[in-house]
Amino acid sequence: MATKPYLTQADVQKILDAANQHAAKNNFAVTIAVCDEGGHMMGLIRRDGCAPLSSYIAQEKARTASMGKRETRVYEEIINNGRHAFLSAPHVSGMLEGGVNIVVDGFTIGAVGVSGVKSAEDAETAKAGIAAIL
Repeated sequence: MATKPYLTQADVQKILDAANQHAAKNNFAVTIAVCDEGGHMMGLIRRDGCAPLSSYIAQEKARTASMGKRETRVYEEIINNGRHAFLSAPHVSGMLEGGVNIVVDGFTIGAVGVSGVKSAEDAETAKAGIAAIL
């Protein structure tokens, strides 16, 4: 039987801590969400001053990146390049940059979604969190 890596709660805490430190250093009022490979939430931080809507957006970015096994930026680019029919794809609602899948040994084991600042800064914050476990 095949084996593969997976996120532990300790990994999730390291990701949240590192992403939160990055956000604090840059004065980003964001929500940081971490999910497993199936898109199930494992941890979330909503920083002070962050809009409540960002909590929902961050979670959906994480789910979409995890289940799609790619950064959500890819979906945003597909739509922006004219493939509007992609908006009807089932179970995909976080199609804005800021969701980053976590890849270990070629497997997507989860994802981090961040929302609250510019999309590129959201993605930067997610990647700072992921770097803590890679």
